[in-house]
Formats: sequence, structure tokens, C-alpha cells
Amino acid sequence: MSLIATCHCGQTKIELPHLPTTAKTCNCSFCGRTGAVWGYFGEGELKMLSTQDDKIYSASGGMNQHHFCGNCGMQTWGDSPDWASMYNSDGTPKNGDPNSFPTTRTYAVNLRLVDGLDLSTIKIEQMNGRNSW
Repeated sequence: MSLIATCHCGQTKIELPHLPTTAKTCNCSFCGRTGAVWGYFGEGELKMLSTQDDKIYSASGGMNQHHFCGNCGMQTWGDSPDWASMYNSDGTPKNGDPNSFPTTRTYAVNLRLVDGLDLSTIKIEQMNGRNSW
């Protein structure tokens, strides 16, 4: 069974390589407003089937990129430095260095866009982005 994330109008379609066992939600000033549930994947794992009207928003000068469909407005996916490799969910650095910066990027798909997906089967971690970064 292939997993396809599709925006409301169908112009953006992303094939996921597998169902993630964990996902994240965030209460930061952006994610808290979108209500996305993020499933994370490594570089090259996602297959972009269609991104006809892909638009990008970034409040961080391009470091963290939020992709959405320019036609229907659905928040579809994002890419950013792999913050989870360096920081705990409460924002504290894993190695004790508050200036740590990830060396790789991660790619997130809004799992709410996968038709028929039962989110209760996935462990969803609550991130405190509003108070941590």
C-alpha cells in the first residue's frame, strides 16, 4: 500500500516511503496555526509526484521552509535543519552546547493529508516550539 499525501485540490501529491511510527505537532507561532501533524523523513526518501503550484514560506530567511499548495493553500511539507538531532523536544541541547547546529536537513510531510490514515496508530510528540525557539 503506497501512502500518498495530497493537498485539497490535488495539485500537490507526495509519496511517502513508509508510515512513520512517530510524528510531531508543534505550538510555535507557525505550526500552532496550521494544525499539521508532521511525519519526518531523510533526504531522498520522499517522492514528489506533483508539486505544480508549490509555494514556499520562511520566517527564518530560508533556513526552515514551509511548502504549501498555491492553489488551495494546504500546508503540505517542509524542510529544515534536523533540529531533533541536536535538541530535545523541550529545546535543550542534547550535547549541552546551546550553539549546536545540525549538519543535515530533514523533510516533514503533513500526515493529515494522507486519506484514510488513522493518526491514533502513530505516537505523536508535542513540541514546545513557542517557548523553546
